[in-house]
Amino acid sequence: MSAAPGTLRRTAPHPWRLGLPRRVFSQVLLMQLAIAAGVAVLATGLFLAPLGSQLDDQAMRRALAIAQSTAADPAIAADLISSGPAPDGPVQEAAERIRRATGAEYVVVLDRQRIRRSHPSPERIGRHVSTDPARALAGEEVMEIDDGTLGRSARGKVPLRDADGAIVGAVSVGIAYEGVRDQLVGAIPGLLAYAGGALAAGALAAYLISRRIQRQTRDLAFSDISGLLAEREAMLHSIREGVVAFDRDGRVRLVNDEAQRLLGLGPDATGRSLDELLGSGRTTDVLAGRVTGTDLLAVSGPRVLVANRMPTEDGGAVATLRDRTELERLGRELDSTQGLIDALRAQDHEHANRLHTLLGLLELGLYEEATAYITEVSGGHRATAEEITERVRDPLLAALLVGKATVAAERGVYLRLTESTLLPARLVDPGGLVTIVGNLVDNALDALAGTADARVEVELLAEDATVVLRVRDTGPGVPPGRLEEIFTEGWSTKSPQSHGGRRGLGLAMVRRLAERQGGSARAAAADGGGAEFCVVLPEALR
Repeated sequence: MSAAPGTLRRTAPHPWRLGLPRRVFSQVLLMQLAIAAGVAVLATGLFLAPLGSQLDDQAMRRALAIAQSTAADPAIAADLISSGPAPDGPVQEAAERIRRATGAEYVVVLDRQRIRRSHPSPERIGRHVSTDPARALAGEEVMEIDDGTLGRSARGKVPLRDADGAIVGAVSVGIAYEGVRDQLVGAIPGLLAYAGGALAAGALAAYLISRRIQRQTRDLAFSDISGLLAEREAMLHSIREGVVAFDRDGRVRLVNDEAQRLLGLGPDATGRSLDELLGSGRTTDVLAGRVTGTDLLAVSGPRVLVANRMPTEDGGAVATLRDRTELERLGRELDSTQGLIDALRAQDHEHANRLHTLLGLLELGLYEEATAYITEVSGGHRATAEEITERVRDPLLAALLVGKATVAAERGVYLRLTESTLLPARLVDPGGLVTIVGNLVDNALDALAGTADARVEVELLAEDATVVLRVRDTGPGVPPGRLEEIFTEGWSTKSPQSHGGRRGLGLAMVRRLAERQGGSARAAAADGGGAEFCVVLPEALR
């Protein structure tokens, strides 16, 4: 049975499949449980490792404290000097009393000859000690873990001094090491209980986090997510539409190859804001959502773009871009072609009238008048074409101006070149200059519609490698407060329905083309009324 459209189709795991589960939820839960268990075991081990050393240190310090207290009793030193080693001697009685009171394993008092004067086993009194007391007899206090006649113990040894401060022996106190080990073992159940509680809390947190991941990943497997990402990357970088994704703060988080080309972005665009990447302008406003609507037009460099923006669930948005530059160029060429067709239709009508006039002159026998009439009619158009080609040497631009002059004449507008116009055939980008001149002349002809004594004047000057273009008209002009506004995308005095919504792009494109070549485009009021547009293109000539 096929999956419903728009749903993700996942392959069901084999019922006998061994190994890790495929779902992200299950794998994340297992990994988190393993991590929590590992952390609990590691923390327990790290706690137990120093605990043994701490208990050893405590036992040795306790033994040392007992030895210090015993050595501080002046009666023991006096009895050591005045009596000999005996199981029932005063030194043995005092040492055993202290041992029983403190819970030590042994309290041994020895003289400078290393003979025991006290011991828990009375039969060992009078014998040499089993471990070397040289450091204690030398006046040093000693803490250590060592083996003796009573087994392994934590020991403290201090010198025993008489009333004059002379060392007459030493006191050695031992704490049974089995007691220290019992404390360590006794601490393990409580520690394991704490570790088990922490592990249970970690397992619960892991389950809750995994459930959240399950909802967010829609219970997909890692292989499904990897496949979706690979498909997305292939789709984004293969389609011929620009795609830009933004996060909730307006920073770019994804941009495909076509969007980089259309917007002129580099590979480091991710993570940066639109204002930082593109600067202020209509393109930034459209992509950022500050201008609402569908199929919004914007100009990026020499390109005309159609943009749409769609918000996403996480507060971000995805914008798509289509390159409409060629379509816009074709539309303008269609407009020009339509104008030329209208001009040819009018010329055909006028040509028929001229032929009728010529036929009448010939039938009347007015041959000289017919010759003069033919010369007058044919010379006017030829003179205009010759004048343009003499002053504008680039054939593409000259052809454009000849065609515009014909269209202007049919509209009742007089289009002429200034006396100072002279442009050599050394243009670096003829197509760009043709676009600029065509847009400015078309705007001038549109502005002069329905006006009397309509004139358009074009001036093209070459100053070293710089081309200066001026287009003046005798139309209504531009309001002084809008001399800069007219160069923004979408600004127009014409109805958008009359040209399929493509108004308001010509002057914006003129400025972008000029700025792309390091030049400028500006508008001003012409002398005697009307508008004057000036475009400066440095390095436009070879």
